[in-house]
Parts: sequence; C-alpha cells; structure tokens
Amino acid sequence: MRAIVNAKIITEREILEGYNILFDSKIVEISRDTISKEIEQIDAKGLYLSAGFIDIHIHGSNGFDVMDATSEALEAIANSIVETGTTSFLATTMTMSREDITTALDTIHNFKYRSGAKILGVHLEGPFINPIKKGAQNDSYIQKPNFELIQPYIDIIKMITIAPEIEGAKEFIEYLQNHYPQIILSIGHSNASYAKSKESFSWGVSHATHLFNAMNPLHHREVGVVGAVVESDKVSCDIIADLVHIHPSLFSILYRLKRDNLLLITDAMRAGCLSNGVSEIGGQKVIVESGEARLEDGTLAGSVLKLNEALKNFYNHTDISLPNLIAMVTSLPAKKLGLKIGRVAEGYPADLVLFNKEFEIDSVYIDGNIFKKGKR
Repeated sequence: MRAIVNAKIITEREILEGYNILFDSKIVEISRDTISKEIEQIDAKGLYLSAGFIDIHIHGSNGFDVMDATSEALEAIANSIVETGTTSFLATTMTMSREDITTALDTIHNFKYRSGAKILGVHLEGPFINPIKKGAQNDSYIQKPNFELIQPYIDIIKMITIAPEIEGAKEFIEYLQNHYPQIILSIGHSNASYAKSKESFSWGVSHATHLFNAMNPLHHREVGVVGAVVESDKVSCDIIADLVHIHPSLFSILYRLKRDNLLLITDAMRAGCLSNGVSEIGGQKVIVESGEARLEDGTLAGSVLKLNEALKNFYNHTDISLPNLIAMVTSLPAKKLGLKIGRVAEGYPADLVLFNKEFEIDSVYIDGNIFKKGKR
C-alpha cells in the first residue's frame, strides 16, 4: 500500500486539494485522513493527478506500428506512449491485405502484457471504407464488409470504422448490432449523405472517427456526415486536436454541441514520439515535418500527436474546465468502451498520471506500478 499526497486530484466534477490517495493495484481510498507512518508516501508537490489517459485510435509510436504484427512492436508502442500519460489504448489497424490484417490481429490476440500502456483491444480502421475518402489508407485493399474476416477476433475487436454507404454495410452493421452490441460501430472514411448518415445511426452506428477528416465537408446545402453527427445527442465522436487536422476555432464549437460525446485521440503513426524525417504507414512513404505527417502527395497520414499535447491544445483554445477536459481522455472513452477504468475513484485500477499546468508528464502509474522518465 502506498499513498500520494499533496496532489490536485482531478475527478469527473471537481479538483480536490488536501486529499490523499491510498492505492495498491487499485485505488483503495481517497480521504483527508492522516496517513499512517507505515505507509510509503509519495509527495506530488502540488502537481495535478488524474486517471490515466485512454487513446482509442493510435497506430504506432517510437518507430513501430500495430501493422508490424510483432510483439516487439506492440511492446515498444505501449512503453513509449506511457511517457505521454497514456495508460491504455486500442491498437488500431490499417487497410492492408487480408493476410496483413489477420496477422496483426493474431499478434494482438496472443500478446502477453509485460509493461507499458495496456492494450484494451482493437480498433479496426478499415478495410470497410469508401475509396473516395480513403485518406492515407491504401485503396488497393479496400473491401466490402465481411464478417468472416473479423469473426475469429470478435473478442478483441472493440471498434470498427466503416463507411455506411458502401455495399453490404447496412447488413453488416445490423448483424453486429444485434449479435455483438459491445462493438462500437463508427462512421468514418465516408462520403455518406446527411440522410444516409442519419439512417446508419438507426442501424447501430454510434460514433464518428476523427470528425471532419476523411469525410465529406460540411456544406450549407448538404451537411453530410458532420452535420448528422453534430446534430445527434446519441452519437459520439473524436477529433485530432493537433492544430493541423482541424482549425482550433472548431474546438469550442464542437464542445458546445457535443459536450460529453466528444473525445480526443491522437491517430498517431510510427513516427509518434520521434523527430522529423521519413517514415511509413500502411506500406506508403510518409514525410514528417513541423508536427505534420503526410504522404508524398500531401495527404495527411495520421499524426505525430501525443495525447498530453492534444489536451494542452484543446485547453488553450477553449474555456473548458480541467475536469471536463480530462474526462475527454479518461472517463468518457472508458464509458464508451463499457470498461471500469478512467476514473479516480475507490475500486478503480490505479492507472494514474501526475502532470503540471503545461500538461508535461511527471509520473505515470499503471496498476499501481510507477513509470517515470522511461523507466519502470
């Protein structure tokens, strides 16, 4: 048993000062009581403390990608993103060959956790998308929705990005909604009309992947995917708040419209946590410069964003409170996934982050084990 003292504790509703957190692998107690001298005390020295961050859309980091399909790659990603405050994530795939996808899914399915951020499951981004809005996905491997492809991995797949207007999408979405309602079906890489988007919500689509990006633009005569998503109070969405993918003026607008249905993601690729240079995604060359990752034709290819940077960017361009901000990467994604994580509350895993007012990470705890400056 240990205790963190002198922290500004960020809960879902407020910031607590003068409280202590007792924990082992789980949070045991949050109180003002005097800590026993027999319990090890960790002095937070006034830093903020929150639940560990959750990234539901990340492809890679530190030179590795989920589609490398090796345990080494998954472990490297997991260990590098801890330093950004991320304690759990969805390993996100790409539109590649069937063999590449199944090999990656097999690797994740068989992966034995050792250290770093925990893999909560898989976000299958493609291959069931619209080639018109492929983004950095390889259109050579786009295919019709196919349950046979995912059936062996149904226990690890937590989210699927799909374009509902493509052939076979309606049947696929309705089948999953009826038989596997725990899987989040997300509209993305889509050119669906407003009407088709709204219709897909009735089939079972309940989320939107990196809103505004890889989808038709909001137009005053055809508001498309974006219009349908922002209008719905039942459909959540996520954004890449790197000041590149969408203009920061939209942060406040989106927050007013979506509130508890708005999440932050990184969509980071293998160049995440690295310097500028040449990288790769889905077998395609990527040039990373000035915080942007682009294919040779200029198409944005994911990002090199860190989740603590996303928080800072969103905070600096809105008047959001700190508890509401932190919820966008903790309790809200946890609720969407249906998991008991993402809160500083008794009985929850001791996945905790200490950071300063600039969102610079000091220490990270995962199941009560400390990670600091790249070391466990």
